[in-house]
Amino acid sequence: MKYIKINPEDNVAVALTDLLKGEVVEGVTLQTDVPRGHKVVLKDLKSGDNVIKYGYPIGHVTQDAAAGTMVDHSCIKTNLEGLLEYKYEPEKADHTVILSASEESRTFKGFRRSNGTVGIRNQIWVIPTVGCVNGICEQIASRFRAEIEGRAGSVDAVVAFPHNYGCSQLGSDHQNTRTILADMVHHPNAGGVLVVSLGCENNQLDAFRELVGPVNEARVKMFTCQQVEDEVEFGLQKLREIFAVCSLDERVDVPVSELRVGLKCGGSDGLSGITANPLLGVFSDWIVAQGGTTVLTEVPEMFGAETILMNRCQDEATFSKTVSLINDFKEYFMAQGMPVYENPSPGNKAGGISTLEEKSLGCTQKCGKSTVRGVLKYGERLSVKGLNLLSAPGNDLVASTALAAAGCQIVLFTTGRGTPFGSFVPTMKISTNTPLFEHKGGWIDFNAGVLAQDQTMAEVAPRFIDAVLAAASGEPVNNELHNYREIAIFKSGVTL
Repeated sequence: MKYIKINPEDNVAVALTDLLKGEVVEGVTLQTDVPRGHKVVLKDLKSGDNVIKYGYPIGHVTQDAAAGTMVDHSCIKTNLEGLLEYKYEPEKADHTVILSASEESRTFKGFRRSNGTVGIRNQIWVIPTVGCVNGICEQIASRFRAEIEGRAGSVDAVVAFPHNYGCSQLGSDHQNTRTILADMVHHPNAGGVLVVSLGCENNQLDAFRELVGPVNEARVKMFTCQQVEDEVEFGLQKLREIFAVCSLDERVDVPVSELRVGLKCGGSDGLSGITANPLLGVFSDWIVAQGGTTVLTEVPEMFGAETILMNRCQDEATFSKTVSLINDFKEYFMAQGMPVYENPSPGNKAGGISTLEEKSLGCTQKCGKSTVRGVLKYGERLSVKGLNLLSAPGNDLVASTALAAAGCQIVLFTTGRGTPFGSFVPTMKISTNTPLFEHKGGWIDFNAGVLAQDQTMAEVAPRFIDAVLAAASGEPVNNELHNYREIAIFKSGVTL
């Protein structure tokens, strides 16, 4: 398969491999070469005519485009505008699952926590309340890793998570920092947590402890560096106490209904909406059908496809929350004096994505066709099973951190350009094309590019489910193997 016309209504086709001038696509002879992921016009377009892909307009051409020529960001302009009024026009969700009955009632090996949550890792996290103690936290974690080498039991990692905040912040920025760090303390992938404070920061430990609320004090410990003589040795002693408890934890069989999965993309290309994102959509529909949970974020990359999500909301109250999710983010852009539709990125454009509508229509395929059950504010933790929408920007590190903070035990991350990073939970990379998978084997965990070659979704989806459940059962993904683990917290205001 060398090209695809995604929807019968489309007036462009997408190259699945590099196409050469003179080749024939849908009965049209190419007048130019068309690189993989880019679009070829199937009928003459006049300046101002809409370009149709996925069955929807993705913008309009700014000059005449003859059949057989390539169109890209240089000659397509978005149709999108600012704030809109939306009307709830519910559509019945498509619950068709492209999988066999043998994929039902699956389990994974997880850690059941005393509060009823389930982790897919049993790690010890060292969390600074403020960036001033980042170095201390990293030293404590490093020394403790060396101390337990060869006798870690079920503890699979000891990790410090440095960040730049916790002081000199005001308003929502300060609250965002405190909320995300409190979410981490409660995350079930952590068998134990050590919180390290300096003592003079805005994020005071006593107030932070109150925000965190009740915890298992054998597994969660906190201290202030300015109040102890040797903060590293004090921290090591606290980790020894935590380790004595959580190193005895054991994996048990857990139904997939306990999985909470974050859906994310980055470095997208023209194949993202054809291979990897639809694969995540099939997985999302499957896990939701099994009683599990998936979470879609990147609100700016819903612009242009938001009505599809709105009309799949379970009721008008959920619809209203989704409208606020979209318009609040648009207002954030406008309050900063920034254009609402400053997207796609240079890498997206090089990969064949021309407008935000095109990017959004591809991005939202990650959540399949299920009913939208919940809408979360930034930093809010999951409370409703099924498909949820989460407020966060498109930035890969910030959005992935927000997904993990919401309670997702793993983030599934599709990419057409490649990226090595990981959040504070396993961040599994799925390539949209085979050359990326072959070129960056140390980054990519699963290749969805075969969907653009000779394999069907019915063949690939069961293998993908197996790969995700293996990761949930403890098999490390590439970001963990290479120790790429970061957190990033959303910031919009003044730094003192």
